[in-house]
Amino acid sequence: MLERDAASAERAARELLGAAPDDPRPALILASALRRQGDVKGARAILAPLAERHPNAALTHYELGLSLVGIGDLDAGCAAFRRATHLNRDLAEAWSALGEALFRAGDARGAEAAFAEERRSRVRDVSLRAAAEAICAGRLDEAEPLLRRLLEARPRDAELLAMLGQVRLDRAAPADAEQLLAAALALDPEANSARFNYVTALFHQRKGAEALPHLERLLAADPGNVAYRNLAAGLLGLVGEFDRALSLYAALSAEFGRQPLIWLNYGHTLRTVGRAAEALGAYRRAIALDASLVEAYLGLANFKVVEFTAAEVAGMRRAAEQPGLGESDRAKLEFALGKACEDAGADEAAFAHFAAGAALVRKSTPYDPAVLTDHVSRCRGLFTPQFFAARQGFGAEARDPIFIVGLPRSGSTLIEQILASHSAVEGTMELPEISALARRLGWMDAPSGSQGYADAVAGLDAGDARALGEAYIAATRVYRKQGCPFFVDKMPNNFQHLGLIHLILPNARVIDARRHPLAAGFSCFKQHFARGQAFTYDLGDLGRYYRDYLTLLGHFDEALPGRAHRVVYEEMVEHTEREVRRLLAYCGLEFEPACLAFHETERPVRTVSSEQVRRPIYKDGLDHWRRFEPWLGPLKEALRSEPAAL
Repeated sequence: MLERDAASAERAARELLGAAPDDPRPALILASALRRQGDVKGARAILAPLAERHPNAALTHYELGLSLVGIGDLDAGCAAFRRATHLNRDLAEAWSALGEALFRAGDARGAEAAFAEERRSRVRDVSLRAAAEAICAGRLDEAEPLLRRLLEARPRDAELLAMLGQVRLDRAAPADAEQLLAAALALDPEANSARFNYVTALFHQRKGAEALPHLERLLAADPGNVAYRNLAAGLLGLVGEFDRALSLYAALSAEFGRQPLIWLNYGHTLRTVGRAAEALGAYRRAIALDASLVEAYLGLANFKVVEFTAAEVAGMRRAAEQPGLGESDRAKLEFALGKACEDAGADEAAFAHFAAGAALVRKSTPYDPAVLTDHVSRCRGLFTPQFFAARQGFGAEARDPIFIVGLPRSGSTLIEQILASHSAVEGTMELPEISALARRLGWMDAPSGSQGYADAVAGLDAGDARALGEAYIAATRVYRKQGCPFFVDKMPNNFQHLGLIHLILPNARVIDARRHPLAAGFSCFKQHFARGQAFTYDLGDLGRYYRDYLTLLGHFDEALPGRAHRVVYEEMVEHTEREVRRLLAYCGLEFEPACLAFHETERPVRTVSSEQVRRPIYKDGLDHWRRFEPWLGPLKEALRSEPAAL
């Protein structure tokens, strides 16, 4: 009755109390009924003395916690929830309420621990309890083999699949998690916890368009859920719905003003849309709430044109001394401290911090440079002039995409900003769709690796190539908001798939972004990337990667002369109008003066160059890397050629 009609439950409870005034059960029901109808003070008046008389009644303390939170006393509410979970560790509702209260109070770590206990307590299958305990305690190495052994005998167990999916998600394997969680949802579509994890796995793979319908389903069932709303804002930003994302973050920051993670995410989105002052304020608000919030310092560091205050540098150094600081957070602090030292002119200390951060990331992000070298070799053998001549007329007819490829930090954001200032071109972001199509063809699948992918590309017929091109155009439509005939996809790693791009989108433009290799290489090395770009955390790997890039682009220059248009960053800076006119002519676009005033164009920019491209062209940074040349020996050695050669 409480669930469906609290007013009727209240009347029934009062009748029962009239007959048995000392019975705690109708008193508890009455208090719960009052709370559900909005009378939290009335509920608390009943529950406080009831909890004193019955100190071992878990449900009474849980209800008391709800009433205390309802009147705004978060600390007392959390204490009541903790008492309830101490009395009954499997009271999932109390763990959930504790997590929400802690999040509202600003304690994100405590909230996550409470939610982990909630997930554990909802596991009823006795055979899964050991794994649930291990997951809750963070012992994922122990949990995964337990679950995999059980899965061999029970491959269609939805709860088991969902738990294993959660483990893979927690172990930063979102693609694996996606498959497991999709299978779990196919068996149990009502499993909201699995659906939330599924959306999270899609989000980590930047599959925003796929994820949003699932999250909308979750929000329809629980519109006030802060985790759902926070993830929804992130997904909306991912697909370019920035106005809606900002509206959500504004509401969340007003409702959860003590939660630094909300301010952090709000800051990321404000920065993307160019509201720099507000973004800086949001990051600094997050730090004021939690001086150890590493991500907020990294957010400030990514404002390349803003320097840290002395207090912020001191805060970072204190955060770095925290006992038990994880390697991921320590790496981010090292990069941020490197930026602070670089701004202060302490170059040797700055490089030491960058190198320490890179080494930490490299430990958890393995990279084998031989894989790319092998791929480049296979591409050179496969994509010959004869190969393309035999496939003349393959692919979709669309002329919409303009691909920008190159080393990260090579000027690609500047090129995109110039193009997006043209009335016929929309700038989107680094889109994952080409990589997704390549994976469908076996890209990086073990054990076939690049060979299997090359064979699959070679095996495409005209119909296959046209279908893949049309699939790319359809999948990228969600990012296009302005109705422009052309759009920019600036995923730099797409150079690895130039053969595929030409087969499926022969009319697309390709821009080869170049910059002095030591300038671009050092700029990559000192940057902590949100995801991917594993080659950037070792100077030797960086050099070999760039060498492979030059080799592959050189091959396509011979196999498809004129297919890619080269833009050299230094030339763009020195001779801006000439290079802009060349760029537009290659793209088949008439010159527009707005392309020279690109810094005035208001549009979302996702990369760490966002503030730099909102300023006029400046030459100050061209030789900045030379301050750090004494420490770039491994990069020079790996290039094995004159470093200035472009």
